[in-house]
Amino acid sequence: MWHDMLGYMSGGGWGHMLFGGIMMLIFWGLVIALIVMLVMRLAGSRTRAHSTHKDAMELLRERYARGEIDRQEFEARKRDLSE
Repeated sequence: MWHDMLGYMSGGGWGHMLFGGIMMLIFWGLVIALIVMLVMRLAGSRTRAHSTHKDAMELLRERYARGEIDRQEFEARKRDLSE
């Protein structure tokens, strides 16, 4: 009787232990991946929200700095925005 139990536990138990270990690694890998994705999404939404809420004067200055508009147009639009 003891010989049968020890024989079963020493030889046949490895398959279940291996499968359980792999499943545990997969589970924790998915948990960590979900946490990383959540943090990246939250951090990305803050960055995008900040960059899309530029005021009109800031956009006007950027366009002038890039050379898209000349000084005369910049001054005219600046007056329009300050009214």
